[in-house]
Amino acid sequence: MMVETQGDWMFTIVPIFIGAIFILVVGVIIFTISKSIGTWSENNQSPRVNAYAKVVTKRTSVKGGGETNARSLYYVTFEFDSGDRLELRVDGKEYGQLVEGDNGDLSFQGTRYLGFTRHS
Repeated sequence: MMVETQGDWMFTIVPIFIGAIFILVVGVIIFTISKSIGTWSENNQSPRVNAYAKVVTKRTSVKGGGETNARSLYYVTFEFDSGDRLELRVDGKEYGQLVEGDNGDLSFQGTRYLGFTRHS
């Protein structure tokens, strides 16, 4: 007859816990990749649109920091003549050149920003 010691439960629980964490991490990675591919595919299937719009507002979002590198994401909200608004992610150079109140032709495809031509 074997006598169980207190340390034996660790050899049962710890591998299960580590396996569950591994499956969770792999699941999150697969979900993120599939979501990105889905967005990319939807944007490619969307028509390219050129529309007159006004720059309404701009904002930034910082991701990371602390122990990792921080990176800034830039967003601009455009308003169309119909009153509808659309927020698109833009690169830092475009973000710096766009000014709230600018009017012009906005080019986009789905959620992908293609460009903005300012009218004087």
